Formats: sequence, C-alpha cells, structure tokens
Amino acid sequence: MGLTERGMSDRQFPRTAIVLFNLGGPDRPEAVRPFLKNLFTDPAILRVPFFIRPFLARWIARARTGPASANYALMGGKSPLLPLTQRQASALAAWFPEESCRVFIAMRYWHPFSAETARAVAAWKPERVLLLPLYPQFSTTTTASSLTAWREAAARAGLIAEVTTLCCWAEDPGYIKATAALVAKTLAKARTEIAPGTPLRLLFSAHGLPEVIVKGGDPYQAQVEATARAVAAILADKNLDWLVCYQSRATPQKWLEPSTEVEIERAGREGVALVVAPIAFVSEHSETLVELDIEYGELAKNCGVPAYFRVPAQNDDPGFIAALADIARGALKQGFGLCSHQGGRICAAQHQDCPFGTRP
Repeated sequence: MGLTERGMSDRQFPRTAIVLFNLGGPDRPEAVRPFLKNLFTDPAILRVPFFIRPFLARWIARARTGPASANYALMGGKSPLLPLTQRQASALAAWFPEESCRVFIAMRYWHPFSAETARAVAAWKPERVLLLPLYPQFSTTTTASSLTAWREAAARAGLIAEVTTLCCWAEDPGYIKATAALVAKTLAKARTEIAPGTPLRLLFSAHGLPEVIVKGGDPYQAQVEATARAVAAILADKNLDWLVCYQSRATPQKWLEPSTEVEIERAGREGVALVVAPIAFVSEHSETLVELDIEYGELAKNCGVPAYFRVPAQNDDPGFIAALADIARGALKQGFGLCSHQGGRICAAQHQDCPFGTRP
C-alpha cells in the first residue's frame, strides 16, 4: 500500500529521493582485493596518519584477499549484500507514491558508490532527499563515513535539493517490534528442538569496534545495547537469559567485549544452548552467513554447545520494511536537516561523536 492510499496525495508529497546506505561487498571474485583496499583506505576505518594509510591499506588488502576470497567462495564467490539491499529498496518503494518518490542505493566500498548514485539522483531532479542509512545504530565507522562520502559526491554531482539526514533508529518501536518477532520465532523453534531441561541463552551479536573508538566518544556500543534491551523487553520473558556480545575482531587492539567467541565457549562449558541474533545487521552478508553460521556454528559444536540456532537478518521481511517505511516517513516530517528516529539527539553527553555534536 503506497502513501497515496494512506491519505497523502502526490501534491502533498514533494518529489523525493530516498537514498539507502550500506557497506557494499564484492560482486565477483576479482573484486575482493579492490573492495578490501577501499575499506582500509577509509580514514574512519584505518585510523593512522594519512601518509601511511594508502600503503598500509594495500598491504592489508593483499594479506586478507586469500581468506576473504575463501569466505566469499562459500557464498557463491560474491557478497549477497547488494541484491538483498535492492530487494529492500524495491519493497520500501512500494510504500510510497510511485511517481513522486524513488529509492536509490549508495554503497560505501563497492558499486554502486555514492558518486554513481549521486549522479543518478541529480539526473532525476528531486525536490528533497532523505539520507537513510541501513545501520540502525550510529557509528563514525559506518553511518558517518557513508554520509561524508555522500556529501562529497553530491557536491561533485551538482545535486541541489532539501536534504533530511537520519542519523540512527536504534530504538524505533517498529524496528524493535519487527526484530523481536524474528527473535521470538527462533527462540520458539529452539525450545521445541532442544532436550527438555536444557538451558537456553540468547546472544545479541554485533560487529565489534576497537575500544579506543568508543572511549573516544562513538555512541555505537550504547546504541547497540539499547537496541538489545528494547528487543528483550518486548519479548516479555522475565526468565530470558540474554546478553550483548561482539564479533569480527580485525586488529590487535582491544575490542569491545565480551566477544561472541568467548560467549560460545562459555556456553559450551555450562551446557547452555544458544540462539544468536545479529543485532546490528539488517541484511545477510559474510558476517552472518559465514562467521555466525559456519565459523561460530563449528565453534559451538567443538565446544559442546548442546544446540546452536541463528536468528535471520531482517532483509525484506514485511514487518521490517513496514517499520523502515514509517521511519522514512517520520524523518521526512522533520523537514530539512539532521534527525534521529525520535527527532533530536538521543545520545548521552559523553558520546561526543554523536552527529548532533558536542565537540568544540
């Protein structure tokens, strides 16, 4: 059902481009190394002096191409992220008037890059643009990086329109409800399949970050944990054993804890079955299909975890897409400028990297 059917006419709805942001992924085996190079060339990811970054990025990309290619081979030689995001974009577009709104996709590290998308949006000549990151929780490493790339690309493309920027939607009620529904379904499946009397624990697994980034003011950890609390609350099971953990450590630095691997090992020692929910991803990709399903599934088996279940990512789940449409509508109602799903700033004062800003 489009917005026109909900009482909003085309006349009331200016010509609007909705731009969905995601990380992207290689679309063929040959793209793995350049994708990795793009990733590690990003100053938001590799936080070293600028004159070192290009050389270090090439070295890391070269070193990681083999292992990364092996992971992508398990997914058919490419990332599923773009086709899944295209499905999300098509499903979202169905909620808006066909002639007055169009949904575009801009990926950070592989095609379609922001430069490509900005040119396409400029050619379409919208009156307003909604920047909608597919990262529910804000981080300087994801949302901020994507928005920086977009602003530079939009300026080069000569894109002139009123812009609404949604920074985060970590506790949006519709998103929480849709996520909780997927978690509840997997929990119910687990309870019917594990042996009677076997304890069950829910792990909300999020992509980790170096601890120094969070201590520097990045609100990501706080928003991830807020999402998890909200989902656990709506599950309404006071006896539910749950916690937040972090996966995908990529550098020798100290990363956010506890790690998902450590929690899997602990569950094995304690004889606890696991349900693992990717709490910071809304699409399947290598961190879910390979890391959670294959690598951590094997770890769970080797550690003696009685049973291991994984909650699917939202992808184009109808409940999630309906929530995303409401999130987009709410942001557009805020008008020009920056907003969260609640309108204004939601980050505590110590989170100085909140896009609303507290740094001098």
